[in-house]
Amino acid sequence: MKNLSLSPFRTLVAALCAGMLLASCSRHAQADPALLTLEKEIVLPGVEGRIDHFSEDVRGKRLFAAALGNGTVEVVDLKKGERSAEIKGLKEPQGVYYNAKHGELYVASGGDGTLRIYDGTSLTLRQTLEFGNDADNVRYDGRSGQILVGFGSRGLGLLDASAQKVGTTPLSSHPESFQVEEEGSRIFVNVPKEFAVAVVDRLKHMVIAKWGLAWTFANYPMALDEEDKRLFVGCRLPARLVVLNTDSGQVVGKLPIVGDADEVFFDSAHRMIYVIGGEGFVDVFRLRDPDHLDKVARVNSAPGARTGLFVSVFNRLFVAVPHRGSQPAKVMVYEAPK
Repeated sequence: MKNLSLSPFRTLVAALCAGMLLASCSRHAQADPALLTLEKEIVLPGVEGRIDHFSEDVRGKRLFAAALGNGTVEVVDLKKGERSAEIKGLKEPQGVYYNAKHGELYVASGGDGTLRIYDGTSLTLRQTLEFGNDADNVRYDGRSGQILVGFGSRGLGLLDASAQKVGTTPLSSHPESFQVEEEGSRIFVNVPKEFAVAVVDRLKHMVIAKWGLAWTFANYPMALDEEDKRLFVGCRLPARLVVLNTDSGQVVGKLPIVGDADEVFFDSAHRMIYVIGGEGFVDVFRLRDPDHLDKVARVNSAPGARTGLFVSVFNRLFVAVPHRGSQPAKVMVYEAPK
């Protein structure tokens, strides 16, 4: 049998060719039109601690940020590029939702388990609802007009259009991010303590299935592509984007992602997925088809920047940056592909 080992010269040539190929791939990734472009940074003076979830006022061109560690909701004027107001005195605000139809801002606070409802213009408090403890993510169900609030160790609270409690969907553990089908009747809920996604029938108000994540844990953020029947779940142990088929619940893909991910967004217009991670990057993926996802970019953000919001109407991704050392609290504004 011939000796198949490469000569030193051939080894050097092979290494150079491999290096050229990697450089070519790297240049292609940087030149890809999917790369997010940093447009500006909006500083949040005096804001300390972790910043949690966001919501938007499209007509008023405002952004609402739950500054959990600061006990405030920061109101950002996107037209002026500056903070315009603050709601103070909150206990660990986590989830926010602006209801444009009623001109109301909903703020869920983990520290006291309340959902506070504010006038969206004057920011005066209209109503306070008690949910027990750890009120977290807030979502809107467009079909029923209900507001959904993840809270406590085991539930999704339901509010009707007049902001009255109308029931609870029980869960076995605390809900993290959850997504509501627009055309279907299901809600997909991350329940990391169960290492699974709980599937809720929102008409029956009950869990009808639980989907495992193929030995991938700490599942906090998620995004839904309802048209292609795909659910994108961000996990931290290990750092992976798990893709589930929402017809079968089967895992159809797992891809490495930025560490400490806390937000995943699906940009349906451009078929892109944005993963924001506290490691200091935003990972960008392109959905080639329901079964093929390509990583096209890793964009610098800042250490600890793991939350934000993608607003398709603005074609912008907003990333929350906490104050750390010389790094001020701020919102980084990225322009998405046109």
